[in-house]
Amino acid sequence: MPTILVPALAVLGLFLVSLFVGVSDVSPATILADPQALELLLVSRLPRTIALVLAGAGMATAGLIMQMLARNRFVEPSTAGTVESASLGLLAATLLAPGMAPLGKMGVATLFALLGTGLFFAILSRVPLRSTLIVPLVGIMLGGVVSAVTTFFAYRFDLLQSLGAWATGDFSGVLRGRYELLYLSAALTLAAFLAADRFTVAGLGEAFATNLGLNYRRIMGFGLSIVAMVTAVVVVTVGAIPFLGLVVPNLVSMVVGDNVRRVAPLVALGGAGFVLACDIVGRVVRAPYEVPIGTVVGVVGSALFLAILLRRRHELG
Repeated sequence: MPTILVPALAVLGLFLVSLFVGVSDVSPATILADPQALELLLVSRLPRTIALVLAGAGMATAGLIMQMLARNRFVEPSTAGTVESASLGLLAATLLAPGMAPLGKMGVATLFALLGTGLFFAILSRVPLRSTLIVPLVGIMLGGVVSAVTTFFAYRFDLLQSLGAWATGDFSGVLRGRYELLYLSAALTLAAFLAADRFTVAGLGEAFATNLGLNYRRIMGFGLSIVAMVTAVVVVTVGAIPFLGLVVPNLVSMVVGDNVRRVAPLVALGGAGFVLACDIVGRVVRAPYEVPIGTVVGVVGSALFLAILLRRRHELG
């Protein structure tokens, strides 16, 4: 059985389970007998599950791109200031143009995320000692500064509650007509897969990429644009999902190696499956109440991150 078929079937199974988990009684039997159950499935459950798949696949792929470009396994949008910068952009759009359409807010958040990620790489280029742990520490410190600025302005303008919603991923409010922006994330994920080889070459350094005839700056700009846009789309639509882009690519590489062409689709499937599983846990663990997925992913992701960190340290030492 091909390697990709097993995770694809696992994601399909989680997809089907997600459709029928929740407070309301929605099952194959009730859908056939009750028109309201069918309406609930089409308006809420199906859009929510599709949003989970799109957001998970997009953020996991964005993490893979960042790790290739930064040449570091511990870099992803939430450890490089990208998520915090996107939140700052969303706050700026809310303050300056409260009636702006979601697409416009996404554009502003993308611009801020791109600037924040570019600043991260600019600082990184000036760090003399780029050890495995120094790189993510730089990103975490940058994210902390950006987050502090965002919190200050949110406090001044009484938007701390909105900021809290953006900082914690939550799919409970996803309905038909409120998640379609995430389809852009799917298109960007496909573009990242098609350009995976170029990102790999760029990750080997500017001199190496130039010797092979590639435009290093253009590839870096393209990769950072994908990361910024995916992050902005997810933050605007459902909020931040921490550790996803860090944990999934590392787990996949441990199992199947570092062949990017082989790893990229598995990372996308792994991200979708991981988010689906965490969302199901969040809906079941305190039923009929719901734990936001950002909290569940944060707990599970931080534990896995620590395990990966200790494993890498053991391999290096």
